[in-house]
Amino acid sequence: MTPQIAIAIGAPMGLALTAIASAFALGKAVSAAMDATARQPEASTKILVNMMAGCALIEALALYALVFGFTLLGKF
Repeated sequence: MTPQIAIAIGAPMGLALTAIASAFALGKAVSAAMDATARQPEASTKILVNMMAGCALIEALALYALVFGFTLLGKF
């Protein structure tokens, strides 16, 4: 197996795995925020701010993986 074939097979699989993991992480973060808001409605603003910061970091990791994957695919 040549390195080009390994990259052509591995890069899309890695991107798919990253997308799935990001979706699960975002779902868990939003679910936990909704549970926390249901328990303490008076703290909903603080919960929302923290959830949005966490979601932004999760999305940034997914975008970094996408850029890295396209960089790898551009090598051959």
